[in-house]
Amino acid sequence: MTAIYFASIAVASVMAQWTAWFFRVPAILFLLLLGLTFGPVTGVLDPDLLLGDLLFTVVSLSVAVILFEGSLTLHFQELKGIGKVVRNLCSVGMLATFVVIGLCAYGVLGLDWRVAAVLGAVLVVTGPTVIAPMLNTMRPKKEIDRVLRWEGIVIDPIGALFAVLIFEAVMLVGDEGIVSHTLIALFKTVGVGLCLGVFAGWLTTKLIRKEWLPFELHKFAILALVLMSFTASNALAHESGLLTVTVFGIWLANQDGLEIDSVLEFKEDLSMILISTLFILLAARLKVEDLMLLDLNVVIFMLVVLFIARPLCIAVSTYGSELDFKSRLLLCWIAPRGIVAAAVGSVFALSMVEAQVPDADKMVPLIFTVIIVTVVAQSLTATPLAKLLGVRQPAPNTFLIIGANHVARAIALGLKEQNVPVYLSDPAWENCKMARMDGLNCYYGNPQSEHAERYLPLTSMKSVLALSPNRHHNALGVQYFSHLLGEQNVFSLRSSTNHAKANKDSSTFLSRQILFGDIGNYAKLSSLIAKGGKVSSTRISEEFSWEKYLENNKDAIPLFILSEQKKDDDKIRIRPFVTDMAKLPVVGDRIISLQPAKMTLLSGNSNKDMTIGEKLNSK
Repeated sequence: MTAIYFASIAVASVMAQWTAWFFRVPAILFLLLLGLTFGPVTGVLDPDLLLGDLLFTVVSLSVAVILFEGSLTLHFQELKGIGKVVRNLCSVGMLATFVVIGLCAYGVLGLDWRVAAVLGAVLVVTGPTVIAPMLNTMRPKKEIDRVLRWEGIVIDPIGALFAVLIFEAVMLVGDEGIVSHTLIALFKTVGVGLCLGVFAGWLTTKLIRKEWLPFELHKFAILALVLMSFTASNALAHESGLLTVTVFGIWLANQDGLEIDSVLEFKEDLSMILISTLFILLAARLKVEDLMLLDLNVVIFMLVVLFIARPLCIAVSTYGSELDFKSRLLLCWIAPRGIVAAAVGSVFALSMVEAQVPDADKMVPLIFTVIIVTVVAQSLTATPLAKLLGVRQPAPNTFLIIGANHVARAIALGLKEQNVPVYLSDPAWENCKMARMDGLNCYYGNPQSEHAERYLPLTSMKSVLALSPNRHHNALGVQYFSHLLGEQNVFSLRSSTNHAKANKDSSTFLSRQILFGDIGNYAKLSSLIAKGGKVSSTRISEEFSWEKYLENNKDAIPLFILSEQKKDDDKIRIRPFVTDMAKLPVVGDRIISLQPAKMTLLSGNSNKDMTIGEKLNSK
């Protein structure tokens, strides 16, 4: 029977994630709904009965892995470029939020001061997994998007670490209230956490750099070290394990040249599994009476969280910044809480209940209440509010190119010369380095990863061009972005003529638009560029029609149609050539094409408005 429960939870988790993907909303909503349905509503699932004494162990180890994965994204060098506002949000703004929520929980809800303090510390954390889908739909101005996205990324590990320290401090005070004893115990706990975290990070770095571990064991070994360091730290100093794994992850993230991308990708997948399972289990533990907590005091508490704590946080964090009033007003409203708050808070609540701290059993229902209200209310109102304030970005106009190889770079440079925004992505560092040397924006990694969702400017993406020579990379990319941007805005390049024939009936390619016609495959483009071919542009005129262009450029490969006509903001100004083009170029359009070397030499400056026919005549 236990096996059936776990299998059902796994299936339910997948269905919740898929539903969230389909509707493009945070998955936390459906995970919460499933947990409440299985637990307090129907009584089918009782996590305490299912796991018994193992419940606390399972939740604690899961939270350790989740915090470790979050801390792997905290790079110190990136903190220098995130701006004063984000740094303030993760420091003085976080403290302001903690003080306001903690005092309200103590004064309005009448909670034990230890529970109130921990609740205030836990609720300072927002999460990128909740923020990112909201921002992709809302599309706020770049400065707002940057502030909210980076706040979610940075405050995840910092806020969790802060919550751990507050929890340790209040638990060490106990009923004695002896300052000296408390400080000594706190220093011991923090010291053990820091030392073991640094040691685990140093040891892991040494194992990877010295190649004492085969590559295929990196993921498993680091997971084992995370679990061992967590349990060893707790054994040496009570509740210091979460601090240990957070320091462990931060140490690895800030080692120059340490190859942990595969580890981070594995931890992202593992975290998704743990988060989905954990959230259902935690929500199922709630009681029917817990769901009826919404009395007047809880309503007042929620109003303070929404309309006092967050606005005060934004006020102190944006003081002296260049953000206008409307931007600050939108920032005051957007602060959804996510899985980190629920998971960390649940671990603390379990420990405090075990220590018989009064009101500890009220912490989890209150955290879930804040999560539900903030995620639902802000998801529904963020976009209308951004429209009302006039702080949305213009219609997306950036091309995301999957691949930063020499073909992708040549095409990207050709688009950039025509003032078309482009952004490349490639999992090969050498390709990314070459793209950046050419002055092109390039994301190092897989564009469909969770990490990319945090760092790629998805809100400005209009179209995706899959230009990788690896057809599997192209297939994964177009499948992912077809859902986000729509089938009509995703284009794929065949790798070769043989590949095109082999995949004539492939569902992957039949459902996507094939770039650059029947002859425009990667092998052909690569060969032309290797022989000195260049991307150039030509204007279609009354004298030099599209038919004449084709007649005079039989060896060229047309790539894009750039319209000179003014169009609505919601319509793209540039269209890639695809198989079975519905609308051919007209007078006034500019053709961007890959010209053979002889034509490039003949044409001279490709950015001039002279047509190819005129260039031939001038020759």
